[in-house]
Amino acid sequence: MFFTLITGASMGIGEAFAREYARIGHNLVLVARSHERLQALAEELRMKRGVVVEVCVEDLSDPESPGRIYDFCRLKKADIDLLVNCAGLSCAGDFAKMPYEKLEEIIMVNVMATSRLTRLFLNDMIAGKKGSIINVASLGGLQGVPGLGLYSATKSFIITLTEALHEELKGSGVKVIAVCPGFINTGFFIHSGHNAANLRLPISGTDVVVKAAIRGLARNRIHIFPTLIDNILAFSQRLVTRSVVIRLAGFFAAVKD
Repeated sequence: MFFTLITGASMGIGEAFAREYARIGHNLVLVARSHERLQALAEELRMKRGVVVEVCVEDLSDPESPGRIYDFCRLKKADIDLLVNCAGLSCAGDFAKMPYEKLEEIIMVNVMATSRLTRLFLNDMIAGKKGSIINVASLGGLQGVPGLGLYSATKSFIITLTEALHEELKGSGVKVIAVCPGFINTGFFIHSGHNAANLRLPISGTDVVVKAAIRGLARNRIHIFPTLIDNILAFSQRLVTRSVVIRLAGFFAAVKD
């Protein structure tokens, strides 16, 4: 039986992906570290949408968690034909003041867990000549963002890895895309210590990101910029110097304010 695996599924964009894919009939494996939130969402989707929903409670900052997730899917006989790498962490403020444990946690979740999960499930997809991976990156990954330096660096990693895999996997039957949203209305700002009231760009809903990602996957586009403003900002980087791009990114994010 085929399943869609979604990390970070207990809230925000991950939860929105879970709701939308359940609506169109996908069986789901939901991954997050919040047991109560996952169970409540799973029960709701089973009853309302009639799909199979498996819950895998894991903390992706644990380096062994991707392997356990893969083993869980094998145990449940859940063939993953769509992987949505959505889990992500951030910490707003000067890089020099970031606690070492937070630095390592962000890298483990945003970089290592995404890489390991992709590596683990990719061979099965290639063998079956079928499968898709949606990597949730960020508009912030197109350049360094002052005040969000490590976060933007991890999202740059996701974008460049996706670009390479997109080309490597041509003709294999497997698609890999990156969705790069701007500011999204989730609990992300509270958890990262980023005051959303200071932002100088509009905040979009999670449904905008999910619908754009699904459309982009159908068209096998490498990068998906969900809103018109996201597209304009991405395109405008071709018109100004890199130093201006970085200063503007810091201005729009307004972490310092």
